[in-house]
Amino acid sequence: MTPAPETPLVALSDAHVVHRARSGGLFSRDRVYALTGADFTVAPGETVGVVGESGCGKSTLARVLVGAQRPTSGTVLLRGRDLWAMKPDERRATVGRGTGMVFQDPSTALNRRLPVRRILRDPLDVHRRGTPAEREARVRELMSLVGLPGALADALPGQLSGGQRQRVAVARALALDPDLVVADEPTSALDVSVRAQILNLLLDLKERLGLALVFVSHDIQTVRRMSDRVVTMYLGRIVEEAPAAEVTDRARHPYTRALFSATPGLLDPIDPIPLAGPVPSATRPPSGCPFRTRCWRATDVCAATLPDNSPGTTPGHRFRCHHPVEEGRPTRELVAQATAVAGRQEPT
Repeated sequence: MTPAPETPLVALSDAHVVHRARSGGLFSRDRVYALTGADFTVAPGETVGVVGESGCGKSTLARVLVGAQRPTSGTVLLRGRDLWAMKPDERRATVGRGTGMVFQDPSTALNRRLPVRRILRDPLDVHRRGTPAEREARVRELMSLVGLPGALADALPGQLSGGQRQRVAVARALALDPDLVVADEPTSALDVSVRAQILNLLLDLKERLGLALVFVSHDIQTVRRMSDRVVTMYLGRIVEEAPAAEVTDRARHPYTRALFSATPGLLDPIDPIPLAGPVPSATRPPSGCPFRTRCWRATDVCAATLPDNSPGTTPGHRFRCHHPVEEGRPTRELVAQATAVAGRQEPT
């Protein structure tokens, strides 16, 4: 018998997040489509990387996953239970004990008035985990887990280096033994010299603790190396999901191929795939495929209808595109094709 599939830790179904933004006058309000129609799952122990340009919805997706952002519509299931059908107290307890989040900038994510000991103990106090003595022991354990010396327990965040502050943030995310940790650009505010240390720490903790990890980043090559699966987002939509081993050369969506062409390997450098055309606004997304205004393969059908999710040739691979890149098509050929199209579109 084929074993039953494991229940995902978290599953989004047709999740939308729409904000109202004031623009163009006192009484004018635009709608910002931050997340549109997201279907997304994370399995126990899996590492999922999320990539895309600024403003594509990565951080919104991260906040929805950990219950920090309520979707405008759609469902969020945490271990099969509808998160937003719960009573507020139950939801806070479920989210707090089951998920942890590491934010982009530890200097703003940590309360600068509280010492490290209080920062790490707060989740334990709020959720009444153990006795006071057990909570103090857990604080010491957490500091050891992330490589912080015990002498820093009484230090304030302003007295720590950027790397040390981010280690505190990681320890706080782990305080209640979550099954899922979402890291939203966890190294972008750090010096280059300490980024690798934090990334290695996250990978080590994932293996030691059996965590599922969602890693959001602009550094797409790091995402590829760290992840089991890579999700590409564009203008609030998930446009492709692919196994990390295939995302460089076998991705089917033109945007995914363009992203990864922008950071080629040193041994075989190539020019990136050029993207011509305007970057659309999240307040007025284009009809049909959101990427069509910049895509060298776009035709009239791309403006008329949103492409359905199509399966790739390997499990876990799916993409939304009317004119997908041929599987295994060399990037050099795509560069030449896109460059030729961009040249024809330039005004004379």
